[in-house]
Order: sequence, then C-alpha cells, then structure tokens
Amino acid sequence: MREEIAKLNPSRVWHYFLEITKVPRQSKNEEKILQYLIDFAKSHHLEYEQDKTGNLVIRKAASADSQSQRMVVLQSHVDMVCEKNEDVEFNFDTDPIEPYLEDGWIKAKGTTLGADDGIGMATQLALLESTDITHPALECLFTVDEETGLTGAFGLDTNFLKGDILLNLDSEDDGQIFIGCAGGVDTRVELPYKKESVPANHETYRLKVYGLRGGHSGDDIHKGFGNANKILTRLMWESTDKFKLRFSSFDAGSAHNAIAREGAGVVLIPQDKTAAFEEYIAKMEKTIQKELHVTEPNVKLSLEKTSAPEFVVDEDAHFKLLNSLYACAHGVIAWSQDIEDFVETSTNLAVVKTKEDHFFILNSHRSSVETAKENAKNTVAAAFRLAGAKVEHGDGYPGWAPNPDSEIVKLTAKSYEDLFQEKPEVLAIHAGLECGLIGEKYPGMDMISIGPEITGAHSPDEAIEVRSVEKFWDLTLDVLKRIK
Repeated sequence: MREEIAKLNPSRVWHYFLEITKVPRQSKNEEKILQYLIDFAKSHHLEYEQDKTGNLVIRKAASADSQSQRMVVLQSHVDMVCEKNEDVEFNFDTDPIEPYLEDGWIKAKGTTLGADDGIGMATQLALLESTDITHPALECLFTVDEETGLTGAFGLDTNFLKGDILLNLDSEDDGQIFIGCAGGVDTRVELPYKKESVPANHETYRLKVYGLRGGHSGDDIHKGFGNANKILTRLMWESTDKFKLRFSSFDAGSAHNAIAREGAGVVLIPQDKTAAFEEYIAKMEKTIQKELHVTEPNVKLSLEKTSAPEFVVDEDAHFKLLNSLYACAHGVIAWSQDIEDFVETSTNLAVVKTKEDHFFILNSHRSSVETAKENAKNTVAAAFRLAGAKVEHGDGYPGWAPNPDSEIVKLTAKSYEDLFQEKPEVLAIHAGLECGLIGEKYPGMDMISIGPEITGAHSPDEAIEVRSVEKFWDLTLDVLKRIK
C-alpha cells in the first residue's frame, strides 16, 4: 500500500508523509519526531533552533530567483491524536501507522492517520529540501503538543521567529482560507464514589455503545453525530428506575478534542429483571438507530454477560454521576449572530473514566466570543457542582480575530482563484488553531490557515483526499512565489 502512495503527486510531499507515519508522535511524547526533524535539518545543512518548550524552527534562505525580501513562517504541529478501534491491536508508542489508498483517499488501518498535521509537516520538509522552487526566506516552525493543550504555542518564545507572515498548514478544508478561529478551554471534574459489595442474585453485563463516527469536537460538533457518553448515560439512567440497575464502571471517550465514539459500562441487573432489561436494550438500539439514521448509520449497542465485578458504586455516587452527565450540555450552544451558518459556541462531553476512588470527566468548550466561552464552561461546571464534584478549568487559549483586510488573505484568495478558476471561501473556523496564541506573541504577524481536505480527524475514520493535497501544494508554492 505504501508503494501506491509513494507514486502519487506531489511525490516529495507524499514521500515525507509516509516517512512521518513511521515515527511515533503521540502528544507529549514527540521526542522521536523532533529528532527526525533535527536530523533532517542537519543532513540538508539547514539552520535550526529549538526553544525551551521543545518547538523547533528550521530556516532556509530565499531562492536565488525570489524577488521578495520578506521572511515567511510556515507552521504545523508535530503531534497527532492517537485513536484506534477497540478491536485493533496497536501501540502508538512503537508501531508505524499503516496507510492505504482507497478511492482517491488515504486512510489508516483501524487508527487515526495523523494527516492532522502530518501533511503540514510533509509540505514543509518538501519545501526545505527543494532546489527548484521559487520562495522567499523561510522559517518552518514545528510546534509541540498542539492536540492536548496547545503547549507549544503557549510556550513559544517571543523572539524565536523573524518572519512577519505566517501560513498555518493545519486546516482541513479544501477551498477555504481561514482568517480566524474559536478560543477554547477545558473543564475537568472529579466525582468521588465509594465501593459497595456486589448485591446477591444479580446478573452482570457489559453494556457497550459503538459504531459512532466520533470526529473533531470543533469542526464536527454541528453535524449531529452521536456521543457515546450521552448515549450510555441515557441507557443507564433509564435502567436505574426501570430495572434497578447498579454499576461498577463507566468508561467512554479518550480525548478532549474528539467526540466520544464508543464506551462501555459494567452493569448489574436483578435476576428477575434480566429478560426485560435485554429486551429494553434491543429496543433502544433500534430507537437510537432511528433517531440518528442519517448522521450515525452504523451505531450499535451490545450486551454481553460477564463475570461479577469486585464492587458496585455506592447509590449516592451512582445517582450523582448519571444525573450530572444527563444534565451536562453537549453540542452547539449558540450560532454566530454575525456570520451565517457558523457555530459561535459549543461544548463537548469528551471523556468519562472510572478511577480507583472517583470518576474523571473531561469537557471541552469553544467559542469565538470570549464571554460566551466563559458562560459555556460555567454552565457545565454548575451541573457537576450540584453533585458536589470537584471542578477545575484549564487556562484556555484565545481566539484569533479575523482581519479580512489582511495582505496575505487577499494574496492567497487571488492565487486560489487564478489557479483553480473559482473563488475560495474566506472564513473563520470553530476549531482551535495556534494562530491565536502566536498572534498574541507576535502582534504584527499577518496570518492565514490553509490545508487539504481531511475528514474524520481525531478518529480512526480520518482520511485525506489525494487530489486536494496536490491543490494545497500548488497553492502554497504560488503564494510563496507571489509574496513581494
């Protein structure tokens, strides 16, 4: 399969993309990919520098035929979201991603592909390697830990960059030029529980929700995808009254910036109610499939008998957890009052995990309006504080205010139209981009964000369209050539 991909155009971009898929680069464990980039710089006799946070910049002088005296920053992040299907054996710390070509798209076997933002890195490396491309002086900035907290952008030194134009290569929509993004913040919740003895005359089941699309908690939050946390909560909440359900675990979701694709709980049902419970779950599978028949055609529920657990959660914590999760907001909170069909504010009930003595719940909130972002996080905090939970918020990150009069925006839009005979959309995105933080540290930086077509980011359904990568490459080269 790699051989097929290696033959695609632009060949050097795909060459480096395939190389990158071999290098482990889970967020916060990026040492190997950073070393790969440093080795690349050394082998190509390029100047490089690393800041205290781990961010790396590789610099290249302008091509001999460039008419520009500017220095342009090309920026991507080195880490990837590491998600896999439950039935796939894979170690993200050691195993190479297995990409394959299907119907004009590159996908991975059972895992995230890492096109977000491996394709940005591959584009930078192909430019740095080139000897026949017209370009101004380049600074290729590779930031660390974008996916779990924008750590690299937060820690970026204010004197690290020399350029005054920045092309962020981390967007996922062909034909769109992004000039603004939402700010974001996380909410972390700890709800304690006590362990009680397993009641007699109960049957134990593993109740599972799976087959959901998942997806990016910013880009995809408005698409009506199912959330495994919300579905599992609904089933267990209703079954508590109907069938006297008790449970020993609730685990769903894996990342703050991904919509939960699957989840499971170990539940106990009195033996005289098991037949009715099994019938109820079978009926609810059909109900949920009907409710989500367009957005989630593959959603499924499973119920398997399993051995009795060592304990059940005490009834007080049981009540507090399920009611808090049911009350917790998820999805679009508000649409923009200024931009048509644009999500202003959203929240994602991302992760619920059963720890040794408490439940851990992780939510992420986004908004292009700072006060609305604060309101979203407070709404979620209130639901859990009613249950007596410990609630903490992360530092968050700022949005990126659009500047439609920007020089690089106008130049890129003209380039796209000339190359492809159609006007691109110029808009903001409801996802977090590092541009907001970089813009705070470098107030004069003129910025855009562009990228090829990527679908299913942050899930094992992630795919990148081959044709759009060629367009993305051509656009990047033409923009660099036009900068005077």
